[in-house]
Amino acid sequence: MDIAGVLSAVAAVGGVGLFVGVFLGIAAIKFKVEVDEKEEAVLTALPGNNCGGCGYPGCSGLAAAIAKGDAPVNACPVGGEPVGKKIAEIMGVEAEESVRMTAFVQCQGDCDKITLDYDYHGIEDCRMLAFVPNGGAKSCNYGCLGYGTCVQVCPFDAIHVENGVAKVDKEACKACGKCVEVCPKHLISLIPYDAKYAVACSSEDKGPVAMKDCTVSCIGCQLCKKNCPAEAVTVENFNATIDYSKCEGCGVCMEKCPRKSIVEHK
Repeated sequence: MDIAGVLSAVAAVGGVGLFVGVFLGIAAIKFKVEVDEKEEAVLTALPGNNCGGCGYPGCSGLAAAIAKGDAPVNACPVGGEPVGKKIAEIMGVEAEESVRMTAFVQCQGDCDKITLDYDYHGIEDCRMLAFVPNGGAKSCNYGCLGYGTCVQVCPFDAIHVENGVAKVDKEACKACGKCVEVCPKHLISLIPYDAKYAVACSSEDKGPVAMKDCTVSCIGCQLCKKNCPAEAVTVENFNATIDYSKCEGCGVCMEKCPRKSIVEHK
């Protein structure tokens, strides 16, 4: 073997390696991206679910917004107050007061309480029911369709369909809002975790129609409104709404509701 040839090859490879190393070193310096230490610390404090419930594209997007002051320190619905306090400490600000929220399905018209117009056989996706007669087989056009599109999008396994109606496990729910966004009937909303009572109906049909379609429908009778000592209940479009900033959790609205459309939030 020609020793000179081997040495030449080694020198050539070494020279190429040295050139590449120097080039990469210069490039790293020239194109170095400055890292915001606060942003990195905030990102570490976030839970890392990347659910998008904060309104930003994942945890990294929220971390960048918080570091720039474009988002509040308690913007993460999954981390809640504990994470908000950690981030507030990182940012050197006082922790803002936050209210834990949870999703609630405003319907209890299950297979035993609702009437049907026809039998549906097709794609079991609530979003597809917009293309079938009356928006679904259930007589109530405001009710839960029961095909679990909300279940599919929930990243926390906090919502399930039981007897034709979606129900939320408020202990598992992180209030990311994905189920709220995907429900084509707009039945799901975020309410305070500590709320004692909730209106479990979204029907805006007049009393006679609502009563015919569902045995637990709100008929807009206003007994809940008239008897609420805190004036926390309003009725609009034949449907009751509770103002949780006023509600004292006395339960009078549920007691007076003749249709049992106001329920305990548990």
